[in-house]
Amino acid sequence: MTTATPTVAAGTQKTAGHGTSTAGRVRKRLNSRTATLVSIAIAVLWTIPTFGLFISSFRPEGEIKSTGWWTFFTNPSFTLENYQEVLFGRSSSSGQLASYFINSLAITIPSVLFPLAFAALAAYALAWINFRGRDWMYIAIFALQIVPLQMALVPLLKFFSTGVTVAGVTVMPAWDLVDEQKFAQVWFAHTCFALPFAVFLLHNFISQLPGELMESARVDGATHPKIFRSIVLPLITPALAAFGIFQFLWVWNDLLVALIFAGGSDETAPLTVRLAEMAGTRGNEWQRLTAGAFISIVVPLIVFLSLQRFFVRGLLAGSVKG
Repeated sequence: MTTATPTVAAGTQKTAGHGTSTAGRVRKRLNSRTATLVSIAIAVLWTIPTFGLFISSFRPEGEIKSTGWWTFFTNPSFTLENYQEVLFGRSSSSGQLASYFINSLAITIPSVLFPLAFAALAAYALAWINFRGRDWMYIAIFALQIVPLQMALVPLLKFFSTGVTVAGVTVMPAWDLVDEQKFAQVWFAHTCFALPFAVFLLHNFISQLPGELMESARVDGATHPKIFRSIVLPLITPALAAFGIFQFLWVWNDLLVALIFAGGSDETAPLTVRLAEMAGTRGNEWQRLTAGAFISIVVPLIVFLSLQRFFVRGLLAGSVKG
């Protein structure tokens, strides 16, 4: 018995040392000069198409249709006519993207804020409030992530158009929304699709908060709303930002959900619907397509670059438990 303990301890130290050395070797390889050069090369190759799109959007129509964007460096010329025509042009061939840009903002911002609010509250309840069936509820929410979006489109359409009737009793009437009111349908659909992943991500983050912190707050007389507002929310900012970026990019670039639930009218269609129309019916108007494409990506770029410091930290903290 006296010799077993040192043996076990030595084995444990050996295992720990082996794990540490392995992690150190991996970290050293990732920080090597070769890895850095490869990362820079991938970043440059990934950025070149976007840079070319940006340059092309400012070139005159004649040059963009006859020469490549790289010739700009030997024969530079700028014009804002492409953006003027795409955003505010009155002709039928212009993009008229200004109103569609506003529609995209009207769809995206609530579709990000609603799931963030609901998921944060649900994640806190599942992590720190004891009630019967809590674990099974969390498992059910987690399992909903595997439901394909396409499978829910028809049931949601039926829900919006006919409502819910049980045994001849109308539980939920049809929505019967018109024009800008259809935004509510898109918000509802995006919120439903986003909640399972949002609850999973935020729950794993919130459940790792120190239990001593929660106990101290309860001893001081803090209720659950007070704890959530004053302690939990400031600590889960990285996770909220990570999911917010993910959801914003998904909703902003979405075409299917917005086209089905909001329609393709000028009052409700987002930017992606109009860009698809421009590419399909006026594919020869390169100068307008480049300007329109860059208008569509500039907002996601701003959002991602402004919050990217939270993105990786929030995803890593919420994806690994233990």
